[in-house]
Amino acid sequence: MAHDAGVSGSHWHVEVTDLLVTAQGPAGTPTPIVRDLSFGIARGEVLALIGESGSGKTTAGLSLLGYARPGCRIAGGCVRVGTTDVLALRRSQLADFRGANVSYIAQSAAAAFNPAQRLLSQVIEPALIHRLMPRREAEEKARELFRALALPDPVRIGERYPHQVSGGQLQRVMAAMALITDPELVVLDEPSTALDVTTQVEVLRAFKRVVRDLRTTALYISHDLAVVAQIADRIVVMHDGAAQETGTTGTILDDAQHPYTRSLLAAAAPRGVPETTDPPMPPLLEVTNLTAGYGHRRALIPVLHGVSFTIAPGRVLGVIGESGCGKSTLARVVAGLLPQASGQVLLDGQSLPARVEERTRDHLRAVQIVFQSADTALNPARRIGPILARPLRFYHGMRGITARRRVAELLDMVRLPRAVADRFPDELSGGQKQRINLARALAAEPRLLLCDEVTSALDTVVGAAVLDLLAELRRELGLAMMFISHDLSTVRAICDDIMILYAGQRVELGSRAALRQLPRHPYTDLLLSSVPQLRPGWLDEVGSVHLREASGEPSLDDGVRPCAFFRRCALRIEGVCDRATPPLRHLSKGGMILCHRDEAELSRVEACETVDLASDAPTIHGCE
Repeated sequence: MAHDAGVSGSHWHVEVTDLLVTAQGPAGTPTPIVRDLSFGIARGEVLALIGESGSGKTTAGLSLLGYARPGCRIAGGCVRVGTTDVLALRRSQLADFRGANVSYIAQSAAAAFNPAQRLLSQVIEPALIHRLMPRREAEEKARELFRALALPDPVRIGERYPHQVSGGQLQRVMAAMALITDPELVVLDEPSTALDVTTQVEVLRAFKRVVRDLRTTALYISHDLAVVAQIADRIVVMHDGAAQETGTTGTILDDAQHPYTRSLLAAAAPRGVPETTDPPMPPLLEVTNLTAGYGHRRALIPVLHGVSFTIAPGRVLGVIGESGCGKSTLARVVAGLLPQASGQVLLDGQSLPARVEERTRDHLRAVQIVFQSADTALNPARRIGPILARPLRFYHGMRGITARRRVAELLDMVRLPRAVADRFPDELSGGQKQRINLARALAAEPRLLLCDEVTSALDTVVGAAVLDLLAELRRELGLAMMFISHDLSTVRAICDDIMILYAGQRVELGSRAALRQLPRHPYTDLLLSSVPQLRPGWLDEVGSVHLREASGEPSLDDGVRPCAFFRRCALRIEGVCDRATPPLRHLSKGGMILCHRDEAELSRVEACETVDLASDAPTIHGCE
């Protein structure tokens, strides 16, 4: 791959030339997983590596630390960071180089921290290990980074343990740990993929500001083009271990030349399924005034509060909200994996037992759940064939050749080769494992499918393929679905009806068409305006009012239940929203919201003159 025209190699602060990384093949022969890769990064520049899972992005990023994962080795090429020839370093030199000269920010901050140690101790550890400064100076520098990364209470947040901060806050604490040594290069590996859209906005803003202020050179690895558009100066598009196209962010987004790049851009905008106009039918699933949580009844930690909704046969309900809002808890209650504290769950008008062990085989067959993480949902010691044959035997009594034939049909249904039946889960990609997860649920021939964040861990292309598959299965099988996600653009593309949860409360419920119309609940507007747009500069236009809404905490006082969104809402009514439970309002556009503001008030504010997202005016963002 040629470097950008007009820029000589001497200008690069980081340079990778003809990189070759191989993995041990089935017969012991080396198989290239990164090949002939060359790129440069100027000082203070952010270069993005994008591509689908398996394209070699992370492998290439780790090579900048002189590291290859088990079973792999860096077999050729040159990696230079500043004046250091990384691949020529001995093991002891690499130990000094990593952390001091190059830092790495991983996708999962929760997995990177020791739960038994306070945050500050872990953040300053690289500076102490490399003997760059005394402890007191390191602690003061850590607090300065906390402040620069817009963490709350930067003086005292370091005294907390990892479980005492949110996911977005922990991601920024990990950034502080990476930056405390003033490294020449920071490698950010999908640092916002698992975050809610509202949390992602504040994290991206913090990352971008710190990288700019500190003139840090950065490699940003992602499959999300909309995120890359906000953070990167230039982009390298990777596929099958090789670079397919390189250029400035604007050029790649506006004038992509390679067919693969154009396919990534197409997949970034989910294709909407046609809105159905079928006559109303009696509900298949009816949930009424559901309250659920964890712990014993007398010491219940509530997660869901009085949630009600219905799903008709063949329709898809999207459930969306931030982490901790109760989405997965809701799916677990409907599936019988978690009993409700109060309320009813009805299937075809008949009450479903609260506990899965009390449900009949027909109950279990009718309601199937597809979990977010296919890795933990599939038995690694069993081949795919027996995994799929088990529900066939349990629900339908199929054995022998009949079961094998049906396994083949299920693999056809989820668009996988029949030879996959002889493989183990760890021999499949993330997208393939999620399809097996789906095939196992379909083996029961359910009437309702609960999809819990089934595309959140997948790259754009694979995720789009899974969504297309779900839409096709719905048409062919007439399946009803509950589709849980924190990606509002995906939910709006494939769901008939959408329910917005906040802090365990249903704050809005309506059809997909109704959600496109004003007025909306203020929290719904926040979600809509937090979805990154596929154009550079969008992040810089997000105003401070939006950021205050995005970074606030729910209001969950004991006794009187005020509006949970009160502290974050730009339209709050002091003395009302903080003291009284908001009423349920039915809107003329269809649907309902939980809000103290009436429809006329919301319409007057939301139908404002063009909202300036960069202003501090106390208005709802996302006016259309």
